[in-house]
This record gives sequence, C-alpha cells and structure tokens, in this order.
Amino acid sequence: MTDHNHVHGPDCDHDHEHDVVILTDDEGNEHEFVIVDVLELEGKNYAILVPHDQEEGEAVILRVESDENGEEYLIDIEDDQEWDRVVKAYENLAAE
Repeated sequence: MTDHNHVHGPDCDHDHEHDVVILTDDEGNEHEFVIVDVLELEGKNYAILVPHDQEEGEAVILRVESDENGEEYLIDIEDDQEWDRVVKAYENLAAE
C-alpha cells in the first residue's frame, strides 16, 4: 500500500493543515493518511500515519527514505526484527 509515497512537507504547494500522504493499495484505491509523528530510531526515520478521516485509530508505520534528489518517499518495513524494534519504540513513545 505504498505506491504514491510522496511526503508532503512544509515546503510543498498543497494547502493542508497536517502533513498528508496518499497511499495506493494493491487494488489501486487511493487512501489519504495524516503523518501524526516521525520516529527516529537507529539513524532511520519512520512515519506514523493514521487515516485522514480519523485523528485516532490504528496507526500505520512506514520507513522514510530519500532518493538521489533528496525527495522523500515511504516504504514498507519488511524485516521482522526491524518492525519489532520500531513498534516497541513507538509503544514506548506513546506511553510517555
């Protein structure tokens, strides 16, 4: 669910209150998500996203990467150990 993967930062020309990304699922449907937080762990950044129409609910976590031009994009976390570390760090952050 990460085809669009464009991170809308403060310098983008979109008019919005929160940073919003549009993710495309396996069936080609687009879904808007709000970036509610960015977690830094072991030198990598992870975007915490919730569906745009819900400020609370189940979060989606994706790793933030940059291409050769510095354009940021989001990718799935496929490594189980990395996923476990990120979820634990997010849960610790949320508990504070």
